[in-house]
Amino acid sequence: MNSDKMNLNKMNPDKTALILIGYQNDYFADDGILHTVIQSDAKAVLANTLELLQALADSKLTIISTPILFTDDYRELDQPVGILKTIKDVGAFKRSSHGGETIAELKPFADKIIEVPGKRGLNAFAQTDLDEVLKAHEIEHVVLAGVVTSICIDSTGRAAHERGFSVHVLNDVTCGRTNMEQSFYCENIFPLYADVLDHRALIKAIL
Repeated sequence: MNSDKMNLNKMNPDKTALILIGYQNDYFADDGILHTVIQSDAKAVLANTLELLQALADSKLTIISTPILFTDDYRELDQPVGILKTIKDVGAFKRSSHGGETIAELKPFADKIIEVPGKRGLNAFAQTDLDEVLKAHEIEHVVLAGVVTSICIDSTGRAAHERGFSVHVLNDVTCGRTNMEQSFYCENIFPLYADVLDHRALIKAIL
């Protein structure tokens, strides 16, 4: 606990980036194709996200969104497996669809959010300029929010850690497929390479 507090005390907003993953209609909208995957936690996570963004909108925190998008024929995916196969099979996250769009709730913060395109897999660093954007802003601390905890959040967190960033995962602003999965990752997996905190603790650390 003491080491967590020490790390948080060093979080200069100039050196910190909040990474928003998966804030798209196919996850968060009631009619989203994959909404049922996170339905039990989606409303609470969205409410906490908006509270966090509202509180930090005027800070020097860097906020980045990394949407996942595909062409209508999913030609970017070559023999996909697992969640990527599911995305293709159900027709989610098409670039031309309502489901692929960023949720309307984030529009009031659009001027503050840097969108980094190109994500087509689990890791937000792969095939995107995320690493370059973070380095250009001289970021040291990466804070993760969004979905899905066991997939994109974990993959991106590990990649950030391997690149030398100090990683922080928001336990009440991330969604697992089940409550059990969420608890397991926050209590047993993320602490192996990251600090785990809630959004109000982050607000206190930044402001």
